[in-house]
Amino acid sequence: MQLLNELYKMDKDFTYKGNKTNQISFPLGGIGSGSIGLAGNGRLIDWEIFNRPNKNSYNGFSFFAIKAEHNGEVKVAKVLNGDLHPQYSGTGKGRFSGFGFGVERESLAGFPHFKGTAFKGEYPFGEISFIDDSVPLDVKLTAFNPLIPLNDKDSSIPVAILTYKVTNTSNEQLDISLVGNLSNPFTKKPRNEFRDYGAYKGIKLNSTHYKPEDREFGDLTLSTDAEDVSYQTYWYRGDWFDNLTVFWKEFAAPGKFKERDYNQSGDEAKVSAHNVKDVCLLSAHQSLAPGESGEFRFIISWSFPNYVNFWNPGTHADGTPCDPPSWKNYYATLFEDSVQSAAYVWQELDRLYRESLLFKETLFASTLPDYVVDAVASNISILKSPTCLRLTDGTLYGFEGVHAEEGSCEGTCTHVWNYEQVTPFLFPSLARSMIDVRYKAAMYENGKVAFRLMLPVERTIKDVSDCAGSHRAAADGQMGTIMRVYREWKISGDDEWLKSIWPKVKTSLEYAWNPSNTDWWDQDCDGVMEGVQHHTLDVEIYGPNSYVSGLYQGALRCAAEMAEALGDEAGQKYMALYENGRKWVDEHLFNGEFYHQLVNLQDERFPIDEELGEIKYQIGEGCHIDQVLGQWHAHIVGLGYMYDQAKVKKALESVYRYNFIETIRDYPNACRIYSLNDEQGILISSWPKGNSPKVPVPYADEMMHGFEYQAACHMIYEGMLDEGLRAVKAIRDRYDGERRNPWNELECGSNYVRSMASYSLLLALSGFEYDSLQGHIGFSPKLNAEKFSSFWSLNQGWGKFEHANGTIRLEVNYGQLQLNSFSSDLLQGKKSFEVFVNGAPIPADRSGNVIRFHEGQSLSGSVLAIVLH
Repeated sequence: MQLLNELYKMDKDFTYKGNKTNQISFPLGGIGSGSIGLAGNGRLIDWEIFNRPNKNSYNGFSFFAIKAEHNGEVKVAKVLNGDLHPQYSGTGKGRFSGFGFGVERESLAGFPHFKGTAFKGEYPFGEISFIDDSVPLDVKLTAFNPLIPLNDKDSSIPVAILTYKVTNTSNEQLDISLVGNLSNPFTKKPRNEFRDYGAYKGIKLNSTHYKPEDREFGDLTLSTDAEDVSYQTYWYRGDWFDNLTVFWKEFAAPGKFKERDYNQSGDEAKVSAHNVKDVCLLSAHQSLAPGESGEFRFIISWSFPNYVNFWNPGTHADGTPCDPPSWKNYYATLFEDSVQSAAYVWQELDRLYRESLLFKETLFASTLPDYVVDAVASNISILKSPTCLRLTDGTLYGFEGVHAEEGSCEGTCTHVWNYEQVTPFLFPSLARSMIDVRYKAAMYENGKVAFRLMLPVERTIKDVSDCAGSHRAAADGQMGTIMRVYREWKISGDDEWLKSIWPKVKTSLEYAWNPSNTDWWDQDCDGVMEGVQHHTLDVEIYGPNSYVSGLYQGALRCAAEMAEALGDEAGQKYMALYENGRKWVDEHLFNGEFYHQLVNLQDERFPIDEELGEIKYQIGEGCHIDQVLGQWHAHIVGLGYMYDQAKVKKALESVYRYNFIETIRDYPNACRIYSLNDEQGILISSWPKGNSPKVPVPYADEMMHGFEYQAACHMIYEGMLDEGLRAVKAIRDRYDGERRNPWNELECGSNYVRSMASYSLLLALSGFEYDSLQGHIGFSPKLNAEKFSSFWSLNQGWGKFEHANGTIRLEVNYGQLQLNSFSSDLLQGKKSFEVFVNGAPIPADRSGNVIRFHEGQSLSGSVLAIVLH
């Protein structure tokens, strides 16, 4: 009973305290704009705004501090950080810094600060309460970057917005100074410039050394809309750490700051000679009576327009390296510099905050277990991490994740991005952009699709055939992409978009049996893949298996429906192949407990390891976490069952029975370690009958979150609610703030894309169905059905679905929704119903659990209510 209570609890308290704040880095940035990490104790870390990852970094002395005075006496002077938690020996390998040299000076841990913090994280909002009973102030920071579903422009602004709310808890008037400090990242001819822009005041940091076309060119701006400010365009310039010493003495003294502007004196050489970064200071001032509160709003904005491919610039024919290619970031086409992006945000801040808050509150009001909502929301942050960038035309491009200082596995890799479900529902235009560029730049004439895009994308086929062309196509990625096309079509309802790419979609599908396919996926054209199938575990699987064939059959079924809609008779062939293939899989690949790989490990058609005497890296009779991956996709896109329903459920019961590990402590794992000690989760593969290949598929013993979310969600689709929820909880328990960062799920690097599969939990638990082509939407809650609430989003609108006291409510809070019909299992057993739009009755008919409106409804800022009797 206690376990069930834990599985279904909805405490909705996403607050981390004490050691639970240790690993937090909450990304503040736009989609494809880079981000700054807000640490659990208030530090600004992970400065990933310079067009590359930059984990565990500081930008010099960039921090906030607070001072309180009464009658010219300084009562409080503290950095707005909490205690820094261990370890204290230093990190990294720097000379005269790093391990062995203690805590980094940039952490400001050596200065007076608050004793502790409580970090509340409800993405995209992070809130920090600063705790110190010796301070007569209550200080809370609210930080965010706009996240507004369907509005990709406003969700891509390169800014971090920070609002400090300060309450005077003393019994005397206090003069408050809230001070922002920002380091100029340039050491060559740095220049800081203060300006009063009217609605706000700011200091722009740049360098006069670089030209607009230079890869290093860029700028930052620190700004505030406070009416009463003082500032220093420059901190004191000196040797060693003189600048920090002088800052603190000036800060801790009573009164406002006096300006220091080296632009007037021309003193530039000293900074460059000693490689000491310049720092600016901008202080907002308010006087607060006892019990009174005040807000201090700041924006850090940035613009580094020239993204450079430093990791894979390519080589000339003679083998010499090419100059690294570069292009302009999408955000740089919207905003000329960091001042302009700040100006836009200050002008629109109330709306940006309101719409972002509406999204957050709607999502977090969902009556789902708290860790499920957390899994859905926290992994949306991956879009705001350096994993993602936006090309000049706005196309979304992504690595799989990121290393500490560069991307991990480039190319919007198809078989990794196939798992994510965030972009199609929250930012469908970005999801379509990934499809468009794939077929435009990565497809060969015969239908082979490179599963990694190079940058610039034209290189994928044109310039690097020795790289992309010589590698195999990814069978799972190529077929999964076709299912994604179907999904994006159903979400958007855009026939013209489908028509524009249909010839490419068709050719990529038929590559399965194209004679030029040297991997002979479906050489005999029977709807089952039997050949060499490269897949997401970075090896080839050989022979028939439900894992890749499921995606192939899903692609055939999707293509058949798309062909029919476009009047293409090829759809009849696709449907016949689909029917033949799915029946064959059910009949030949199910062993009574789960679906397996049918392979002879001594088959000489495939490479045999001479010493082992068999093929390496296969699954064989293993119970694989992705064995019914295609069926999971089919549920999400609304295809229904491809395979026998009872067998599918039995297969997932086996995944849970054999692959869910109660404690990993005594389980041998030679692979990467994403779980340890007493942590729980689902393994990639197990061999319950003890007949594992001598060297099985790589990563078999790992727990990788995106795979786990897929399996957990699929369990929920099959009615295995307890099992699915337990698997999700096991993941989020591993990301508790102390062991790992809740906003950085790891796989092959940080901020890993596959974890965005967690959004599918929202779809499964709300029983969400959609078809924008038909103007249809539906909800059939899988838990808390009598009193249920859930966020939803489609191509043109988003809002809330609710059911309580016999009334169904569908709210359109943003955009619009064209609706002809609505369905729900909640109608089952109800004798009658009434339908209202904004309180006015509308005529409708019912067929089973589907209500059809006599006239199509265009809902915008509207409420559709269905009263059940």
